[in-house]
Amino acid sequence: MIEVLVTLVVLALGLLGFALLQTMNLRYTQGANHRTQATNLAYDLLDQMRANRLSAAQYTGATFAAGSVTPAACSRPVGTVPVAGTGGVIERWQCQVVDALGPQASANVTYNNGAVVVTINWGERFALESAGSTTFVVSTQL
Repeated sequence: MIEVLVTLVVLALGLLGFALLQTMNLRYTQGANHRTQATNLAYDLLDQMRANRLSAAQYTGATFAAGSVTPAACSRPVGTVPVAGTGGVIERWQCQVVDALGPQASANVTYNNGAVVVTINWGERFALESAGSTTFVVSTQL
């Protein structure tokens, strides 16, 4: 009888370990997904700047603080779309960042004589660290 109880305890500990493994896997997968989305969004903005080099300096307007962009106000304009302003390329990009990375996401875009730096910050939902914030930075020369 004692052997059966010991076996059940060992089995229970093994199953708890497996459950913890699955939980950690979910956290790391979600974090990797957010990093992939941030990478794609940053390179999307850089590609737009490359395609529109004459107006590249206007893209510094893509900078926004956490909580300043609400997904409910986002729209999908059709026809001729300006770089800046309501319904522009920058506003659409900001909405994509907030939609993909959450309402606490923020971005900073700097342009200086063709050198561009795009920084995207977001809070990890399942962060193990107390800070819970992740930053992705990409820089390039147009």
